[in-house]
Amino acid sequence: MITKQQLFIYCNYLLPKKEWLLAIVVLLFSSYTLSAQQAKEISGVVTSAQDKLPLPGVNIIINGTKTVAVTGFDGQYTIKASPNDVLVFSFIGFQNQEIAVGNQPKVNAVLSEDTNKLNEVVVVGYGTQKKADLTGSVSVVNMESAKKTVTYDAAKMLQGQVPGVSVQSSGEPGGFVNIKIRGINSFSNNNPLFVIDGMIVDSPYDFAPGDIESMQVLKDASSAAIYGVRGANGVVIITTKKGKSGKLDIKFKSIVGLQTVARKWDVTDRVGYQNITSAAERNAGLSVVPGNDPNSPSYINNIDTNWQDEAFGTGVVQNQSLNFNGGAENLGYNLNVDYFKNTSYIKSPQDYERLSTNLNLNGKKGKFKYGAKIAFTQSDKENFNEYNVGQTPISDLLGAIPTMPVYDANRLGGYGGTDNLTQRAISLNVIGYNNLITNRGKRDRFIGDIWGEYEIVKGLKYKIDASFDRTDWQNRKFLPPSDLGWYYVTTNAKSTLDVGTGNESRTFLNNLLTYEATLGKHKFDVLGGWIQERRDNYNHWSRGVGYKPGEISQLQYADAISAGESKFTITGISYISRLNYSYDDRYLIQANFRQDRTSLFSEIYNKGNFYSFSGGWKISNEKFIQLPEWVSNVKLRGGYGILGNNTIPAYFFATTTNGFAGYDFNNELAPGTTVVSSLDPNVHWETTKTTNIALELGFFKNDLQFTAEYFIKKSEDLLIGVPLPYSTGAFPSNVTTNAGAMKNSGLEFTATYNNNHHAFKYSISANLGTLKNEITQIGIDGNPITGAAARTQVGRSAGEIYAWEVAGIFQSAADVASSPTQTNAAPGDIKFRDVNGDGVINDLDRTFQGVTIPKYGYGMTLTASYKNWDISMFWQGSGGNKIFNGIYRNLMAGQYGNHSTDELNYWTPTNTNTDVPRPIIGDPNGNARESNRFIESGDYVKLQTMEIGFNIPVKNDVIKKARVFVNGQNLLIISKYRGYDPDFNSDGLLSRGYDGGSFPNPRTISVGVEVNF
Repeated sequence: MITKQQLFIYCNYLLPKKEWLLAIVVLLFSSYTLSAQQAKEISGVVTSAQDKLPLPGVNIIINGTKTVAVTGFDGQYTIKASPNDVLVFSFIGFQNQEIAVGNQPKVNAVLSEDTNKLNEVVVVGYGTQKKADLTGSVSVVNMESAKKTVTYDAAKMLQGQVPGVSVQSSGEPGGFVNIKIRGINSFSNNNPLFVIDGMIVDSPYDFAPGDIESMQVLKDASSAAIYGVRGANGVVIITTKKGKSGKLDIKFKSIVGLQTVARKWDVTDRVGYQNITSAAERNAGLSVVPGNDPNSPSYINNIDTNWQDEAFGTGVVQNQSLNFNGGAENLGYNLNVDYFKNTSYIKSPQDYERLSTNLNLNGKKGKFKYGAKIAFTQSDKENFNEYNVGQTPISDLLGAIPTMPVYDANRLGGYGGTDNLTQRAISLNVIGYNNLITNRGKRDRFIGDIWGEYEIVKGLKYKIDASFDRTDWQNRKFLPPSDLGWYYVTTNAKSTLDVGTGNESRTFLNNLLTYEATLGKHKFDVLGGWIQERRDNYNHWSRGVGYKPGEISQLQYADAISAGESKFTITGISYISRLNYSYDDRYLIQANFRQDRTSLFSEIYNKGNFYSFSGGWKISNEKFIQLPEWVSNVKLRGGYGILGNNTIPAYFFATTTNGFAGYDFNNELAPGTTVVSSLDPNVHWETTKTTNIALELGFFKNDLQFTAEYFIKKSEDLLIGVPLPYSTGAFPSNVTTNAGAMKNSGLEFTATYNNNHHAFKYSISANLGTLKNEITQIGIDGNPITGAAARTQVGRSAGEIYAWEVAGIFQSAADVASSPTQTNAAPGDIKFRDVNGDGVINDLDRTFQGVTIPKYGYGMTLTASYKNWDISMFWQGSGGNKIFNGIYRNLMAGQYGNHSTDELNYWTPTNTNTDVPRPIIGDPNGNARESNRFIESGDYVKLQTMEIGFNIPVKNDVIKKARVFVNGQNLLIISKYRGYDPDFNSDGLLSRGYDGGSFPNPRTISVGVEVNF
């Protein structure tokens, strides 16, 4: 090939001046001809530097041309190139590599992982954005770490992974996961919005976590305003795996684990129980029950049931998934089939089983891109049963007395119970109750989505996306005739069958127009859209009453049948827009606007406008600022915006009346109309205003990254119940209106260090978030809201513990007489502090005892690998909050239920050096009232997961990769809390700190295998 230098010499010295132009044309033609003749087919294979495995879908482009090739499933490629060409290898998640062709017939490439997460493209509302260009608060979840949590719900995977996200769950198979982002913003609903593959869903309950490719958490208005009225509680964006060009890639993963309760309560055995209960009866002036009296022929000394040992066994969790991925540029596909089953560690039929399938299709033809999603999930859950609302199976289990047997063939149903005359204890046989009842819920969910995108002109694209999401459910609960002891006897007439069926469908139609342009140093990205949605809900319920023992549990066999149904439709329309602008990769500006209209509110108030503005400054890209070489990135960003919350029942603005209500006037019935429910016709959106400021730093080529962030969230017009005068005739006697406000603020820090430059690779990632919550308005008059051992009051945090303070124990009658008046107090009773000094102990002496919302939460992930071995640990915790231990209160009440072993040290005239009051039936002094006796620290640290894996060396045409691993979950709890688990599931709102008996999170030990074919 003739070089430019040779061409210059030839033109200037060998040819006449007038002929040099013609010579240039001839020689250039010859040069390109020679170059084309020298072009030849180059082949090679592209592998990963980390595991030496082939990489499918890698793009190979000849630098400066449009010639492109893509590696197949085996990592191989072919491309026509000349010796002087340079091949550029690029693949998402890996560093680009350039290799000169030269005279090599084969050009192999080994790509290293791109540890610079700033180059990562993240999914944001209705689009994507480079992480380095984000101006809002967007946390990217480390999916490699999150997926090591064995769970049925993707929400559980977020625990401890990013700052500002609080997750509560329980050990109940298929139980609800409670998640909040940057505190609570409402007195009603605080669950974030979930967006899966662009589709808005209420929760990720029906989706397989193993099929997730990425998760992002949008925490402020700058990032979430594009979702308008749904964005106030934060947004979690989930993207599932998509098809990639290449041969069929098959992945199989199987996990099987055993679950046990990590710790147990110390409760009394038969002897201890009879001791305390008999003392309580004698202190109340009662005779000792025959079952506890050694002198009675009915004395029970042959039954000593340890209910925790009888109930707690070993649960089994298993998860198998099969993934198929492949295709070409015109059509790529990813099919995931996932099976999950979890049996309870409580010996009962309660379990959860789910089969999920998800098919993603995507392709490109010229300027037209297209795709579709088809997903179907079928789940089956056998539920635990509460006899009374709030009386959880765990609280009943711990309160069960040891003199009650588990089984009794003489009772209907075959399970034991208590006797009124022998024991006087109202004690539920939890094992029998949950084994006798059938309480099953089934769900079928279908999701369909289809979209197409066309590039009208360069940079201008139109996308239409239509989706349909339908869930069908059937709930069936049958309570058969049974005898579980007095009070817990179900007669034939009280035997019931409840059947509920229903469905809900949601339809979305998105029309989006985007435009991208680069003009010199100016870069624009504009989005405009129009969104329509519709939600239809239908419920039908039937009840059959009256069944004989052994009778078929069908409605037609009931003695009496009743039924009802409900139906509603909600529609909405939204207009969205966004502008991203950057100048010279130094200055960033973003603006979002969304207008929502919905049928949830009256015509006057059914429109809401939401917006945000944010900006960023890449200080490290400034030429006038000279930073040390080891400083890779310095970026300052901040933003402000308004979000909304429309969590309100359908038609909740329209007052309903009964037109057939009569009234007696002088013994004559006159027709009339009365108010059935009084509602506020002016009810409207809740709004949240957020301010966010952050500093991002990167060091050592961004191997070390650090982010510090400060936020303020002010929520206004919160929906809250305001009392109504009884003269209105409405029921309930309050009306829901916009009369509440609160503020959340805090700091968030994240730090990550990756060292992947040697054979021994490791990474450390940590995060810390603080939170302060303050109520700024409650209703019109500011009256506090009472919760379980809690009060919500203006100027304080939501749901703070509110209780009496213990001052000691009365030691004598003189001590009682000389103390502030305490009704029914006697020696051995708790002495409470007279806070207001009025000489009387009453409700005015209760004080705030601590916040229930953790003041801080944190997480830390440690990973390391060497050759074929890898290990990871994930620590997580929170603190600064208090817990009211309702279980401990029940076990220290000194009544007929079982007791904590702590109560064995109860006060007697000869045992005065104790803080445990005398047990007494009826508790006339209120020793068990809500006091600081039962308040404990909520601080804890958990070794949430630990995993050790080994890559099995395989070299054949079938198995490309095989890995085996051992995984432990909830392995270690460091906490002073005496309950099962300080990380318990509560309502998360106004009674968040009350532990009434949540299912303890189990300790799970599992083994698994991953195979790539």
